[in-house]
Amino acid sequence: MRGWWREISGLVLPAACEGCGRPRTVLCPACGAALLGGGAGTGGRTEEVEEGATAGPRRVRPSPEPPGLPEVHAAAPYAGAVRSLLLAHKERGALGLAAPLGTALAAAVEAAAGPLEGAGPAPLLLVPVPSSRRSVRARGHDPTLRIARAAAARLRRAGRPARVVPVLRQRRRVADQAGLGARGRRANLSGALEVVPGGGRLLATGRAVLVDDLMTTGASLAEAARALGEIHSPFIPYSPEGFPAVSGQGGIHQRVGAVIASSPASFDINRNSAGTWNVAGGER
Repeated sequence: MRGWWREISGLVLPAACEGCGRPRTVLCPACGAALLGGGAGTGGRTEEVEEGATAGPRRVRPSPEPPGLPEVHAAAPYAGAVRSLLLAHKERGALGLAAPLGTALAAAVEAAAGPLEGAGPAPLLLVPVPSSRRSVRARGHDPTLRIARAAAARLRRAGRPARVVPVLRQRRRVADQAGLGARGRRANLSGALEVVPGGGRLLATGRAVLVDDLMTTGASLAEAARALGEIHSPFIPYSPEGFPAVSGQGGIHQRVGAVIASSPASFDINRNSAGTWNVAGGER
């Protein structure tokens, strides 16, 4: 996306790049390129993407794919510098990374939502997968919400109407996901999310795109999509399949999602499709 590096260069410079340790920059060019799918960005250099692949957001699928998972696009693999940058922002409070991470998420949102249609397209409604209150307190911030706001701002500057609508919340406590496999994560998250009161009215004003920083098993995004699908409101038109449909007046479009990165575990480019990354492994 044009102009993204000018945004990054305006950040306050810390001691070292959070992605590779290169001195006197918050984000070196190689690690910045890695965020947009331009390589692993390790050790201050950008590794080449696999032959036949192109940089930029792609559709990703976990294996096994959980029921109800929307069509998800990711900006980059969760490896090397990308992994370091996400962890620095989420766990170490490197808040200056929100802007470049938001730029990467904005690219994935655009890929998921597709081209603008009509003279006055409905705004994109970025719906973050919520973190638990316990996690937010421990970290001192909500990383996904912060990145989503940066992504929406980037989309608006690019001429695409967008705003963040944090309408999902946890309605029960869930166990720590660490150490759980795909089946365990689905069971842990099943029925855990709900839409806040009044959320249906907000979601009827545009086209919803579920967003998160990372996808591995897809359990979180599948549960978020299920929660949106439970809305029964006069403001939300439904398709014959029972899912919220898109209309000229808005409505939930829950079948797409966007993340910055996907799966650390077994990330392979699907050689049968230039537009798909196949993913297997664990999440959040």
